[in-house]
Amino acid sequence: MSEELPKPISKELVITSFEKEIQIALLEDKKLVEIHKEKSTDQFAVGDIYLGVVKKTNSGGMNAAFVNIGSDRDAFLHYFDLGNHARTMNEFVNQVITNNKKSIANFPYQPEIPKVGKINEVLIPGQKILVQIAKEPISTKGATVTTEISLAGRFLVLVPLMDKVTVSQKIKSSAERRRLKNLVQAIRPKKCGIIIRTVANGKNLEEITKDMNQLVDKWKLIIDKLPLVTAPAKVAAELDISTSLIRDIVNESFEAIHVDNPVLYQEIKQYLTSISSDYSNILKLYKNPKPIFETMNVSKQIKGSFGKIVTIKNGIYLVIEHTEAMHVIDVNSGNRNKAGKDQEENAANVNMEAAAEIARQLRLRDMGGIITIDFIDMKKTSNRTLLFQTLVQLMKNDKAKHTILPVNKFGLIQITRQRVRQATIIETSEQCPTCHGTGKVKPTILIEEEIQNMIEYLIEKQIEKKFYISVHPIVYAYLTKKMVSKRFKWSLKYKQWIKLVPNQNQHLLEFKFFNKDQDQIVFWTKPTIEE
Repeated sequence: MSEELPKPISKELVITSFEKEIQIALLEDKKLVEIHKEKSTDQFAVGDIYLGVVKKTNSGGMNAAFVNIGSDRDAFLHYFDLGNHARTMNEFVNQVITNNKKSIANFPYQPEIPKVGKINEVLIPGQKILVQIAKEPISTKGATVTTEISLAGRFLVLVPLMDKVTVSQKIKSSAERRRLKNLVQAIRPKKCGIIIRTVANGKNLEEITKDMNQLVDKWKLIIDKLPLVTAPAKVAAELDISTSLIRDIVNESFEAIHVDNPVLYQEIKQYLTSISSDYSNILKLYKNPKPIFETMNVSKQIKGSFGKIVTIKNGIYLVIEHTEAMHVIDVNSGNRNKAGKDQEENAANVNMEAAAEIARQLRLRDMGGIITIDFIDMKKTSNRTLLFQTLVQLMKNDKAKHTILPVNKFGLIQITRQRVRQATIIETSEQCPTCHGTGKVKPTILIEEEIQNMIEYLIEKQIEKKFYISVHPIVYAYLTKKMVSKRFKWSLKYKQWIKLVPNQNQHLLEFKFFNKDQDQIVFWTKPTIEE
């Protein structure tokens, strides 16, 4: 009997636009796995290229330079991020600025920098250099930059001065790797290296050539701009987050891209059409007045996924703590205890279910740096090995570079995950409408007096003839119980029937007044009896 092939994952992008922010959700089989935000004021994004000025070098233990790129904090450039051909790139940039040099093709190579060297042997303060942001500014740290420039396209990455062709390791077929390498070797520009991306698998000469030409044109634009700007200055920007995500992840497995902004819809449609006319068919303009994140169940998933405690199922939950240096995840089994199963088997099952959610959480929160996971203790080596292998498999779709260490004797797994931007932390708690965030509430005995004050104010000051009060059912019962209830006394006193409506969606001490048109009455000052 033949083994069934795994069902392909259905993917969707949901994009919502606000005045100063775009939010993008990636769904896999309707489950939220990534959330991205881009503010219109964002600067210094990964991939942006700057003509910077070396401020100072530190050839001691740090062995790095600080580069002014126009940010409040200087960018950090380590010796290892210079690239082998740093001297050649620096000299070429100097020639472009001073002598209007245009082509890198015939530019002579300078000696490569040694693998172990000092930063002040390559750079000097005041020198203008071309740098690219590798990591965005995080917390109190400035951006991390590199002088090894790379321009990413859909199928290829162009790396000036690398002068070789490499193929993504995720393309497994040796025949396909050979085909792509030979194809690119025949068309690549002189003294430009090419990295063939995974999505190039199966693409023809026309598609590859088109992508190559677009990257070469982008490099030429950067060169043309260098003599015209005053450092520090941005000379090339990475695509906006929506377009770059589409470039990097959209493929035949995508079912739809939903966009709620007509202008953004047209921009994305134009980009998709430039890739392939087939892709433009999956783009959908959302026109419903209800927020798109609510309709697509994104808002609910965000609320359930970003708190300190993340519930999985059957009582299993994670406790996630973020610190400046690392992230800690604690796996808890809750009250789970299936009859007929021993403690070891229960622990193994809990850990496997937790591993799937942890792999999702790392992508969803974009957690980087050191992540320590405290799984339920397991005694069997086979179970610990299976957990490690499962987590490795679950994280195969994670595009961030990561390393996973096996389970140690304390039941811990440690992961290092590439950190290129601040982790996504969304506040999911809401302000309490009863205490308004103070942590304190009024004495319950005063609610009756407060409602009466407002009734009197409406009837005697505002001459409201018809209104009703929405209250919690417990308060409703308290005000209407007995033959001579509080409500009955109020109606007699003010010679007007006081209508109360129970509402279980309100908090215990919350009450609202509505007029005859069912519009809520807002009290700008809190009336008292003496008013």
